[in-house]
Amino acid sequence: MSPNVPPVWMNFVPLIAIFLIFYFLLIRPQQKQMQNHDKMLKNLKKGDHILTNGGLYGVITAVKGADLEVKISEEVKVLLAKSGVAKRLEETPALAQNGVASTQG
Repeated sequence: MSPNVPPVWMNFVPLIAIFLIFYFLLIRPQQKQMQNHDKMLKNLKKGDHILTNGGLYGVITAVKGADLEVKISEEVKVLLAKSGVAKRLEETPALAQNGVASTQG
């Protein structure tokens, strides 16, 4: 008599379980984070305080399609791609101290 051999599909159960664990612990949260970031980028408007991917704090002075004009100091404005924005801030502490918090100029 031959010993009982499990069905072939049982060999794939551990692989499926590992895939499901990766999906729910890594892939799905990353997708939600990307969706939230895209939503934030679409809702940027004049006067918003931002932090760029390069570490610069600034205030949006104009929205030009896929680009933003950002005031990073009293007399310096830069053109920045929307994709270069890391996050939107409630207030930029460094700029507020220097009086750049206003969007005029």
